[in-house]
Amino acid sequence: MQPVLTVGLDGSPESLAAARWAADEAEKRGLTLRLLHAWPLLATEPTGVPSEVDQNYWAKRLVHTARAELQARHPGLTVVESLVADDAENALLQAASESEMIVLGSRGLELVESYFLGDISMAVVGRAERPVVLVRAEAQEEGPAPAPVSRVVVALKLHGSSEDLLDFAFHSAAARDVPLLAVHGRSVPLHARVPWGVDHDVTEEMTRDAEAQLSAALRPWSEKYPQVDVAESIRLASPAKAVVQAADGAALLVVGRREHRRGMAPHLGPVAQAAIHHGRCPVAVVPHG
Repeated sequence: MQPVLTVGLDGSPESLAAARWAADEAEKRGLTLRLLHAWPLLATEPTGVPSEVDQNYWAKRLVHTARAELQARHPGLTVVESLVADDAENALLQAASESEMIVLGSRGLELVESYFLGDISMAVVGRAERPVVLVRAEAQEEGPAPAPVSRVVVALKLHGSSEDLLDFAFHSAAARDVPLLAVHGRSVPLHARVPWGVDHDVTEEMTRDAEAQLSAALRPWSEKYPQVDVAESIRLASPAKAVVQAADGAALLVVGRREHRRGMAPHLGPVAQAAIHHGRCPVAVVPHG
């Protein structure tokens, strides 16, 4: 079977926006799109039962309607339906292990609401074995065509493994035929702060060091993806703030998280948290070692 991209559907505007984004992405990457709807009370598939007594009628209608819309937009795309009698978290995590990536809808989160993404989404983002992409409804609303997006943005720490993160980011940029912007944020240390601002000798040394490390990290991937135009950005600000600002107007923001360890609660670092809660574009969270 062709590799699969899975999107979770629950009928909300956010999940429908996610399905539209997922269909575009599946077509770009040459993947099969799987529409997944999970509900513990789904019944064993009945035969010859009229719709008025079919316990699964509304679940089927939800998935069928989404599939019809997506097939109309992407007539060459292979779309499959999947109704799963399980709770959403279990079903999505299982689907993630079988997919190239999983796509979920994300609410527009502001102020106090920004601390509550939703138990299911957070569990999937924190535990999934494969990349999880979160898409906001407003990113896919009908209306005048938005200004063309120009880049994929990837956040880099410059320490630890980043191979899976960079492979996903470069692949995403190549699939869209857009440039890649690699961003590294580094807070100015206390010893560099002086009454009139910052010690420029210290900040220039920090910047040169970070630029050398960033270039070294990107070089093998630029060689692997020569068609991708790569730009680098070192920002002397908190990493979370630097990444959110850099992602303004991007097609996709790619951030990493440490792979989940069994027996431990899901954990996202401050950069991933900031990206999910405050980034305006779709956000891909990529597990890595």
